[in-house]
Amino acid sequence: MARPVTLFTGQWADMSLEELAEKASSWGYDGLELACWGDHFNVQKALSEDGYCEERKKLLAKYDLKVWSISNHLVGQAVCDPIDERHKEIVPEHVWGDGDPEDVRQRAADEMKDTARAASKLGVEVVNGFTGSKIWSKMYSFPPNTPGMIDDGYQDFADRWNPILDVFDEVGVRFGLEVHPTEIAFDISSAQQAIDALDGREAFGFNYDPSHFGYQGVDYVQFILEFGERIYHAHMKDVWWSDERKRAGVFGGHLDFGHEDRCWDFVSIGRGNIDFDRVIRALNRIGYRGPLSIEWEDSGMDREFGAEESCQYVKDIDFSPPSAAFDSAFSEKE
Repeated sequence: MARPVTLFTGQWADMSLEELAEKASSWGYDGLELACWGDHFNVQKALSEDGYCEERKKLLAKYDLKVWSISNHLVGQAVCDPIDERHKEIVPEHVWGDGDPEDVRQRAADEMKDTARAASKLGVEVVNGFTGSKIWSKMYSFPPNTPGMIDDGYQDFADRWNPILDVFDEVGVRFGLEVHPTEIAFDISSAQQAIDALDGREAFGFNYDPSHFGYQGVDYVQFILEFGERIYHAHMKDVWWSDERKRAGVFGGHLDFGHEDRCWDFVSIGRGNIDFDRVIRALNRIGYRGPLSIEWEDSGMDREFGAEESCQYVKDIDFSPPSAAFDSAFSEKE
């Protein structure tokens, strides 16, 4: 049976959930991956208001949609980050508070604990998101990183996220980090370091997204095969990168997405360089049967056209693993 195709609502937070649900249903989606911002899913209302979670599910059901996961990337980013004015723009007011950096990190951690509780109340088993990172700015190590500086960053991550993950364990929900530049894990090597920092606890896994690996030169299929048991959710997002020299390289040259001087850019799925046939085959190999959630980003295309096109594209390329070897008929005994 084909996997459900969902739409991540994070890039659509300017629309009400009902408006987006109606559109997503007409485009052919099976469900929505609810972002914990806009009016799509409010963590504190889920915990404090009787009937809120049922109302969210009832609204989706009105348009024949389901929910398999929620995502709280914005608050998760503030758990480990050095905090500055950018974070004020992305976290809820009650998380920002007085803006004191350590207080913001602590309130963000509390909000992620509540996100796990809210997910359980909604009846989903996966929360996707970011972790932030104390050491992302040290990714290019000049001035040279001093001994232990990177290890200290992973220890900081473990110290801040283990208490959060304790709550995830308590309520039977798992966390899927979207491995991504600016996070504690941004490629295969750093993902393994993150796992090791947490002593391999099962509450921590990944929201797989090939787009963040391709332009870096990371083997996005090997990531699936290496971390198969920890892929708790999958984003379908494409990226284009140039094989020719450009004015701005992998780091982007401080240019906005869509600028002609960039050597890579996110594009609507099927229009970039990611080989999704290999991705689907690898997901089949590890036995992933969860949703394929489209995170739609393309600065050169109308988003409603792109979202509808992407849904059909993913449904066309998805296929189930075989139930038997293709040549098994020849080995049957008479």
